[in-house]
Amino acid sequence: MNVVKHLVIHGRVQGVGYRYSMLAEASLAGIAGWVRNRRDGTVEAMLSGDSDKVSEVIAWAHRGPPGSNVTVVEVHDAEGFFRSFEVLTAE
Repeated sequence: MNVVKHLVIHGRVQGVGYRYSMLAEASLAGIAGWVRNRRDGTVEAMLSGDSDKVSEVIAWAHRGPPGSNVTVVEVHDAEGFFRSFEVLTAE
């Protein structure tokens, strides 16, 4: 079953390679969507794909790459259609 989730990741998540690490994780899992930095210091992402694979990427989002310190991951149901996963410029 396909799902779409909107994430907002809090903590030390900018300047540590978080977005490109998420790109690698999502691509490996076959997830479409996007990730970007936000002005408030958080990272925002949309994940679309098989619910189990989306859950795997969300689990990774709670850990993040080495050097990050994730404190909170907000997860909300969302809508949208995405063909691939990409890193967007900051909001």
